[in-house]
Amino acid sequence: MSRSKLRPMFKRLWLLAPVATLGVGCSSTWGCDPDENWEQQTFPIPATLRDGSVPTQDTSCEALCDAVGAKTPCSRVMEERADGSFVESVSCEAQFACEGRRPEGLCSDGAVAQGTPTLGALFAKMAHLEAASVPAFERLAEELAVHGAPEHLVRAARRSAKDEARHANAMEFLARRHGAPMPELKVAPFQARSLEALAIENAVEGCVRETFGALLAGWQARSAEDAQVRESLGTIAPDELRHAELSWAIDAWALEQLSPAARERVEAARREAWRELERDAASSHLPDEVARHSGLPTAEVACGLVRELASELMLGALA
Repeated sequence: MSRSKLRPMFKRLWLLAPVATLGVGCSSTWGCDPDENWEQQTFPIPATLRDGSVPTQDTSCEALCDAVGAKTPCSRVMEERADGSFVESVSCEAQFACEGRRPEGLCSDGAVAQGTPTLGALFAKMAHLEAASVPAFERLAEELAVHGAPEHLVRAARRSAKDEARHANAMEFLARRHGAPMPELKVAPFQARSLEALAIENAVEGCVRETFGALLAGWQARSAEDAQVRESLGTIAPDELRHAELSWAIDAWALEQLSPAARERVEAARREAWRELERDAASSHLPDEVARHSGLPTAEVACGLVRELASELMLGALA
């Protein structure tokens, strides 16, 4: 996928993003086990249940969570508003969809203490993933050099690590602004691996998840109601687009070095990564207010963007 194809496609998709208007959406994080990528969040009581009926005081929290697309354990809670009045909500487990380049051996999930404001927790997880991308790119640069990659790819990977350090600082600022600390980052020591293993990770984490992450960054820069988020993501999005382009450039170089059987294994991993990303997007949820401030797309829109990218990029990869 060449720069001449990727950039026009991104610009076209970014123009679909509503300006500072959004509903329930998804975000980014990663732990050692994707099935653990859930945390307690508080949602307003939904207006209707799955069967179309109206909730009552006797409605179980399980039914309320099901109506907002979340899961148990759950509880009904009373929250005090700024004016001293109270409103009832439901606390459920909801998922943040994964995107972005995740290093092998990442053993921290970016979680913060229960009770942390959801918007702060969201930015804390984004900061955690940006910070995790720093060692990912540093390792990538070293491995590319070892495997004899062109020097411009090695330099670009090193520059990307520096970009990600800035991104982590920007997201940490947003997290702290909204009441969340920077999560601890834990990455296991890296081990030497084959060019095929590098190519598979790059196809999954770079060509799929980082490419989608770059698209989301530009989407947030256009849609977030929070001006500071728009400013931060407006700076980050061009960097992430370059990182996506680098992923595809590395992919093109690596595939040329591999055997036909190894190339097929890389492509199979890429296809499965697109399917997994779509499943993540479909199951992701945030409270409306958090989604509006962060600028993330609805689960339905996110799924559509994943399908559009997969269709265009997989066709381009085969062209």
